Amino acid sequence: MADHKIKRFSTYRIAEHWVHMAIFIVLVVTGLSQKFYYLDISLWLIFHLGGIDYVRLIHRYTGIIFLIAISMHVITGIAGIAFRRWKPTMVINKKDFIDAVYNIKYYLGMEDHPAICDRYSYRQKFEYWGVLIGSIIMVFSGLILWFPVFVTRFLPGEVIPAAKVLHTNQALLIFVIIALWHIYNSIFSPEIFPIDKSIFTGSISRDRMLREHPVELARMEGRPIDEMQ
Repeated sequence: MADHKIKRFSTYRIAEHWVHMAIFIVLVVTGLSQKFYYLDISLWLIFHLGGIDYVRLIHRYTGIIFLIAISMHVITGIAGIAFRRWKPTMVINKKDFIDAVYNIKYYLGMEDHPAICDRYSYRQKFEYWGVLIGSIIMVFSGLILWFPVFVTRFLPGEVIPAAKVLHTNQALLIFVIIALWHIYNSIFSPEIFPIDKSIFTGSISRDRMLREHPVELARMEGRPIDEMQ
């Protein structure tokens, strides 16, 4: 049983993750090189990508691809819940905040075991919604900066500098979340080091399911949670 693998993600979800990762890398490289244009690495990147005009074009059209990818993700989720009876397992609920407090107590030695989580833990949910909402903000602020004349026909001119500040600062925030939180949890965390292979296989071991998602495992095996081992 220890080596038994449990499927968690479909081929579609695996491919979607890789597409989003590729888009993210291109947007980070072309976006941050414009923000920090005075750095040597930025100058090198801009030069080898054909100049600032090409960097801007790459960034903007990759942003359009990103808009399509985000839209597909949201529409697929809504359609799945509405028509295919998917469970809204990524929705944040009261238990997630209780689990967050419980785990703080666990880390301080006040509890003898970590929070018992279902399909997604509170950390995964908080990260997911932070990135998703941040990405939507990035898309709309980017469109405002791309078409400032059109936007100011309907909105006051102050929207443009506000969008610029929002776009660049939100980009840094998402970069930090993914670089420091998601990459750590997917690669450097002692529990999964050297890498979380579910990005390639869509499956994780039963031992890891028992450790990280015992409620879901109990439901899958039709056993009470207190009998799981």
